[in-house]
Amino acid sequence: MNASELWKEILNNPATKKNLLKDIEKLAKENNNPAEIHFGTSGWRGEIGSDFTMHNVRILAHAIIEAVKSEDKSILKAIGVNSFNEFKKRGVIVGHDTRILGREFAYEIIGVIQSEGVKCYYAGEATTPEFSAGIVELGVAASINLTPSHNPPNYGGFKLNPSDGGPAPEELTKPIETIANELMKKETKIKIAHTEIVEHINLTDLYTAFLKKRNVIDLEKITKFIERYKPSIAIDHMYGTSRGKLAKILSLKPGTFICLRKDDDPLFEGLSPEPSQANLNLALSKLREQSSSKDILGFAAIIDPDGDRVRFADLKRQIPMNYFGAMAFHFLYTHKNMRGVVAKSVGTSNFVNAIASELGVDIVETKVGFKHFRPYLLPNARTKAIVAFEESDGISAQRHVLEKDAIFGVLLAIEMLATLNKNLSDYLEEIESLYGTYFPDRTGIELPREKFGPHIKKKVQEFAKKFKTGDNFEIGTLKKSISDIITIDGLKIVFKDNSWIMIRPSGTEPKIRIYVEGKSEEEKNILIKETKQLVIQLCQ
Repeated sequence: MNASELWKEILNNPATKKNLLKDIEKLAKENNNPAEIHFGTSGWRGEIGSDFTMHNVRILAHAIIEAVKSEDKSILKAIGVNSFNEFKKRGVIVGHDTRILGREFAYEIIGVIQSEGVKCYYAGEATTPEFSAGIVELGVAASINLTPSHNPPNYGGFKLNPSDGGPAPEELTKPIETIANELMKKETKIKIAHTEIVEHINLTDLYTAFLKKRNVIDLEKITKFIERYKPSIAIDHMYGTSRGKLAKILSLKPGTFICLRKDDDPLFEGLSPEPSQANLNLALSKLREQSSSKDILGFAAIIDPDGDRVRFADLKRQIPMNYFGAMAFHFLYTHKNMRGVVAKSVGTSNFVNAIASELGVDIVETKVGFKHFRPYLLPNARTKAIVAFEESDGISAQRHVLEKDAIFGVLLAIEMLATLNKNLSDYLEEIESLYGTYFPDRTGIELPREKFGPHIKKKVQEFAKKFKTGDNFEIGTLKKSISDIITIDGLKIVFKDNSWIMIRPSGTEPKIRIYVEGKSEEEKNILIKETKQLVIQLCQ
């Protein structure tokens, strides 16, 4: 069986098919078939054993070296060095998440990089935001984090961050893609230094030092609040890299938090390990067991395997990032006196728009992908974001890392409890009473991997041409009038009553993503159902 067939067997019954992982590992080490390298919204991702193999990872690592060695001014500027010699001296952090072969893939990359005389640091298992903070604290030139974030367990990922700690911009990834794909065509064999001599570092310590210097989060206040009031906080780590981190950052005893799925399971129980409402149910059930009353302070949270996405709920309601991001803005603006703009992705709820409008704060809407927030999160940015967030559970803030950060989100949620002495849902309802209620949702249509490609993007572009502002639009039982057509990322149709629908091909998975926002729960459900039908017809 090939890797795809093996993965299908494993994921259909992970409890009994775990033994097949050895066959996947063998394919990952021995399969030299080339892959097409493409950096999506957050790095390059591929199926382990099919296209994400030792051979292809070595080629991509070598392509990065070749790109920097070219000393092209735009590449050097994008990575934040003046020369390849500076890149060599400052060095690169390499680490991984909790998936299979993480350490082995990391050491292949270290071998490639060290063969060119580049200093290397090995971080082991670490969260994405820890890499971002570690880059800044150590002053290195870049990091390579082997993670596909929240993708299913059959995926591997290769995430590159330059010297500012943010996601790699296209000025860096495009030439790397070109070099890597040329090397793939030539069936290049990559020189590798076989050495175990590499400096090990603790990114959690560096991340904690970063938090204390930036002082966006009041760690001392949070620690005192937890020790005094003992709130009930249940966190599902989804077998990922965030396990044990919060207690360590706050210098609290293990057991302070109710920590779930904190053991080793590279198959994530066969789940797609994203911070979804369904996946959050385990933490929420544990919170109910611990709390006899809805008035007890506390919340449940779920964090994805690389620690950059988070979703919340408490005993009263679910609080996805569409709501929590708006709450974060309101809290940072009104209670911490932070000033600037709000940065949000185009698929994110307009709830924050309503709050920002009343407070006289500008909104910046970007393409989907946290890398598009970089210009507003840089320390020297002309237009600084108070908060930057996207509906897909990612958030950061002014003076914090340029990557999305689930740990930051949880710490901010605890600081809200400590400052306001009320639960997250109560704070949300207070804000809704002032600025109105919004009903966003999202879903997606999966396509076979072999049928998903650039042509899908073209289909969406062609589909967009069928609509124009002022048109009447019937969707199910709803009759709407189009006020705006936005095509910066897929197709977003905004209606005159401020409800909207959006479709876009995913940058990381073979999916068409669907986003909607209705004026009521009932309308939201209609928009989801009918937009799905539109997408199904589009893909036929």
